[in-house]
Amino acid sequence: MPKPSAQIGNKGNGLKKSKDALDTPSEKTPRGPKRKVRASEVRGRADNYRYIFNQVWERIWPRLRNAEKYDDVIQCLRNADIGSYTLELEIVANLILAVIRDPKFPKRKREAQINFLADSIAGLGSVTPRSSRDICERERARINRQHHILEYEFWIKCSCGYKGRSQKHACPKCEAEIPFRLDAMDASPIFQSLTRGA
Repeated sequence: MPKPSAQIGNKGNGLKKSKDALDTPSEKTPRGPKRKVRASEVRGRADNYRYIFNQVWERIWPRLRNAEKYDDVIQCLRNADIGSYTLELEIVANLILAVIRDPKFPKRKREAQINFLADSIAGLGSVTPRSSRDICERERARINRQHHILEYEFWIKCSCGYKGRSQKHACPKCEAEIPFRLDAMDASPIFQSLTRGA
C-alpha cells in the first residue's frame, strides 16, 4: 500500500503570515481620551518635593546646577548623601534635568528654585513641566478659596451677670473682652480654677 505524501495540500492554501508580530507595540497613537491627572495628587506630590528639596538643597544644588546629562543628575544625587531621598529623586532625574535647563528656571533665590523645580516635576511626565506648575497653582488657589471660619464666638459667663454668647469676642452687656493672650489667661480666675482641677 502506498504511503501518503508528507506534503498535504497545496502551498497556496497555507495561511498567510502576518507582517506584524502580535507582541510588537503599535506605532499608532492610542485612541481615546488623554490620560487625566488628578490635580490634588499633583499638588500633594509638589508639596512633598518642596519639603524634600528644602531638606537637601544645599547638598545637591552646587553639583546639580552644572549637570548636563541624565548621568550627571544621578551621580549628583548619589554623591550628595541624602539617604532615602536619593531613590525618590532618581525616578524623576530626567525631569529634574529638563527643568533646571529651562530658560525660565530661577537663577538666584533658593525658595523660588525649589518651588519651581518641585511644581514642575510633580506631574511625573504625564503632563509637561509647565502644565504641572499650572495645575499646582490652580489647585492651591482652589484650596485658598474654600470655605473657612470667618468668625467664632464663645458661650460666656461674665462678672457683670451676663450669661450667653459673646459678641466680637466680648461681653455684649459690659464689653469686657475675652483674653486670648496666655499671660492674661494665666491671671484669669477661670483658667486658674481649670488648671487646679486638672
